[in-house]
Amino acid sequence: MTTTKPTTAAFDDTVHAHLRLVAEHNADTVRHAADLVLECITADGTVLTAGAGHSLAAVAETFYRAGGLACVRPLYHPELLPLHGAQASTTAERRSGLAAEVLGDKLGEHDVLVVFSTSGVNPYPVELTELARAAGRPVIGVTSGPSSSIAPRRAGATIAERSTVVLDTLVPSGDSTYPQPAPVTAPISTIVNAFLWNELLVAVIDKAAEAGIAVPLWRSSNVPGGDDANTGLLAHYTPRIPELR
Repeated sequence: MTTTKPTTAAFDDTVHAHLRLVAEHNADTVRHAADLVLECITADGTVLTAGAGHSLAAVAETFYRAGGLACVRPLYHPELLPLHGAQASTTAERRSGLAAEVLGDKLGEHDVLVVFSTSGVNPYPVELTELARAAGRPVIGVTSGPSSSIAPRRAGATIAERSTVVLDTLVPSGDSTYPQPAPVTAPISTIVNAFLWNELLVAVIDKAAEAGIAVPLWRSSNVPGGDDANTGLLAHYTPRIPELR
């Protein structure tokens, strides 16, 4: 029997190869990041997650997600989401001062901040990172070294230069991956952000099991017993994470 290779095979191969490369490149830093998250969980802290533009897709992946951490609080401003205005979202990410407005007093003494930004150069993600570090809190930056290296440094620094730990998505400048050698479509950053976040969760779970630490995880509300399992988590976290209401 002869099988026909799908027309998307070249892109499939690109994604698979890229994820393997990302996993190998970040193996040590994922473990370091997991230590920071586990310290936060052990101290009953909160993991704050942030991004702008399409990096908000990664923030959505971290929050109130079946199998995800219950102690996650998303940082968000409507102007940062392209669905509320595409050009306005670009302007907002480049506006100095918005980070301080969004972060406010949300960062606690046991918290950790995760910032997703492929280019890692705009004022909003950079200033979030700097504010958290100035407050003495660790920052996990999820960004692309290749993209940051040639992007305009609109904030005078990059989140990679300011973060405690950097998870490098290795996303090519411009994000597109197909066709090679002159790609114009098939951006890969959302796929890699989700992959690295889940790599981090796996590392947290494994480290927690070794240490005998319980990790607060959401259950799907669409499986038997899911709502009941989440009731205690909602009661515990909603007072400090109002986005859970």
